[in-house]
Amino acid sequence: MKGKFDDKIFVKAVKALNVHLPAERKTLLALLKEDKPAVQGRDGAIHRIKRGELEEIARFIPEEAHRKLRLPIYIELTPDYGRGIAKVHGKLDCELVRRILGKGKEGNKEQEGEGSGKGDEIFIYRDDVRKLRRRLPTTTEYAFLYSTSF
Repeated sequence: MKGKFDDKIFVKAVKALNVHLPAERKTLLALLKEDKPAVQGRDGAIHRIKRGELEEIARFIPEEAHRKLRLPIYIELTPDYGRGIAKVHGKLDCELVRRILGKGKEGNKEQEGEGSGKGDEIFIYRDDVRKLRRRLPTTTEYAFLYSTSF
């Protein structure tokens, strides 16, 4: 069928965009203990993480959370969220992002995810994504998601 969108090709393309993501994320505590903090990507590449970023993150969250926070933090991008909007999942991830961006715990409805009373997801806009990536370039990663709206 010429001209019809091939779903399988799109899924492959999205997977190809995500080969940089780590095969397994590590905890903040584990990364702080490493001489050369790094995670290995699904493509086999080693992704170095700057110690300064880890130390900054460690100052933003309670010490008991260091063994729970997994890095890098994923910034999810999909057309489903709307143009220029990204999403972060996970209670600790969201708490850290709010603190880095100066949003406080009581984010407004535009910042909070729908039905996220527990604070386990947050929507952030393009300017906030830029600010976050500038501040934490090696401890955040873009994750591209498949869209059902095509």
